[in-house]
Amino acid sequence: MGRAAGYSEAYVSRVESGQITCSEKFAEGCDLAFGTNGLFAGLRKRMLEADSPNWFIPYLEGEQKADHIEDYSTCAIMGLLQTEEYARAIFRAGFPSARDDVIQGKVDARLVRRKVIERENPPTLWLILHEACLRTVVGGPTVMAEQLDCLITAAQYPHIDIQVITYAAGAAAAHVGPFTLLLFESSPTLYYADGPQGGRMYEKEKLVAEAVRHYDRLRANALAPDDSLTLLKALHKEYTS
Repeated sequence: MGRAAGYSEAYVSRVESGQITCSEKFAEGCDLAFGTNGLFAGLRKRMLEADSPNWFIPYLEGEQKADHIEDYSTCAIMGLLQTEEYARAIFRAGFPSARDDVIQGKVDARLVRRKVIERENPPTLWLILHEACLRTVVGGPTVMAEQLDCLITAAQYPHIDIQVITYAAGAAAAHVGPFTLLLFESSPTLYYADGPQGGRMYEKEKLVAEAVRHYDRLRANALAPDDSLTLLKALHKEYTS
C-alpha cells in the first residue's frame, strides 16, 4: 500500500496502528492506487469529523459551501486561521485530562479546515478580531508570535480582510459575543453563534438580519484593514522582543 500511495512502510504502519491520522494526499493516493473512487478520502473526512462535536458538523458543512464568511472573534482566533500550536493550546485548556492522541485528533480536524481558504476559488473571508484575541497569551509568546505571523500573512491575501476592534471601542465591541455569518450566492445567509454548551446555527430571517446589523456596527467601529495590519505587526514585534 505504501509503495502504491507513494509513502514509506513506516508511515503506513503508523497509520494502520492509529498512531497518526493519514494525510489527505495519502488518502487520495490510496484511492488512485486501488481505484476506489474517493472511498479512502471519504473515510478520512468522516474520521476527522468524529473529532468535532455533533453540534458543530452543520457549521463545518456550511463553511465548506459558503461563498463569503464573516466572523467576529472575541477571545480566541477563528479556527480557520489558527496555527497548529495555538489550536493545541486551546484544546489542551478545554480538555485538560484528554490523552495526547485525542488532542492531536482535534488539532488535525481543525487544521483541515484551512483547506477552505487555501483551495482554488476560496470563499472571501472578513474577520473582525477583538483586541483581546491578540493580547490573550495562548500557549506562550512563541506560539502567539507564530499565530500573529499567520494573521499578518493572511491579511495580505486578496480574498481575506482582517480588522481589529480595539479596547478603545468600548461598549461597541462589548454588546455582542462571537458569531459567524455564512453567505451563499444561491441560498439564504446562515448565522452561527458559539456558547458554553456548544454552538448553534440559525436560519430565521429576523435573527440573521439582526446578526448582520451587529456585524455592520462592529465593522464601523473597528480599525481599517491597513491600520489593523499595522497593529498586528506591532503586537508581533512585542511577542518576539
